[in-house]
Amino acid sequence: MQEKVIFFTILLGFLITVLISPFFIPFLRRLKFGQSIREEGPKSHQKKTGTPTMGGLMIIFSIVVTTLVMINKFSEPTIKTYLLLLVLVGFGLLGFLDDFIKVVMKRNLGLTSRQKLLGQIIISLIFYFVLRENEFSTAISIPFVDKPLELGWFYALFIIFWLVGFSNAVNLTDGLDGLVSGTSAVAFGAFAVLAWSQSQFEISIFSVAIVGAVLGFLVFNAHPAKVFMGDTGSLALGGAIAAIAILTKLEILLILIGGVFVIETLSVILQVISFKSTGRRIFRMSPLHHHYELVGWSEWRVVVTFWTVGLLFAALGIYIEVWL
Repeated sequence: MQEKVIFFTILLGFLITVLISPFFIPFLRRLKFGQSIREEGPKSHQKKTGTPTMGGLMIIFSIVVTTLVMINKFSEPTIKTYLLLLVLVGFGLLGFLDDFIKVVMKRNLGLTSRQKLLGQIIISLIFYFVLRENEFSTAISIPFVDKPLELGWFYALFIIFWLVGFSNAVNLTDGLDGLVSGTSAVAFGAFAVLAWSQSQFEISIFSVAIVGAVLGFLVFNAHPAKVFMGDTGSLALGGAIAAIAILTKLEILLILIGGVFVIETLSVILQVISFKSTGRRIFRMSPLHHHYELVGWSEWRVVVTFWTVGLLFAALGIYIEVWL
């Protein structure tokens, strides 16, 4: 029975995305919601100018419908279900506003960093206060350490840092065709397994709903991409995976399972620090996936390599949590 629930949840998420994409992508094109490619990026990316963006709307729609249908059929929604949907939709709305400003209002940088950060913090605080009202533990589990670390009121700051940090990390990773679609499918799949092992079925269903939705999106997002998820999708997925890690009390393990997102973010941080302090760049370009492009790797080779690394991280995370 459990295997059937997982299979049908993935299938439903996949089918919804695949079936609405042929209608939604031309709609985005007619509205001229085409991606503007930044001039400082790799020159090979300039040919992607005009590719429809905001495809994350399809992903979010598929996830919400699939989650509610499957949880109501096989379980019962609880506050955790609605918290996950809050973060997914809330961060997705921020991303949509960012994309809308870039594409429609022709401001290539979208929302200012302060506007985006303020929105992320507000959603994170709502998430925290709902957890607090439901007497959620403020301790975090650390792998290989028996006793959880109690954070008390500092847990609010931790939640803000985790949700904001990982939403931005996934956003930074979204720079190549299919890169985030594949790596997020792997990471959410890992958390689906871990949530199921904890008997947190609604979180597992939400996770595999995302797997199905992003795999369906990958059909149209693989190189050469017919649509991009935009900040609408990447901010929503980043917030969602951080929320799942928090609700399963696997916050620190997210660093490993989401290792690709962490490495991509660190490459940007190190590049900025190095350039500002020494005037030299560590990488030819950051985030890291652009470095490998400029080294001479094809876009598809970079993407598949990062998928593989993400799969190894996810497998190691499951092994540490379940078998060690």
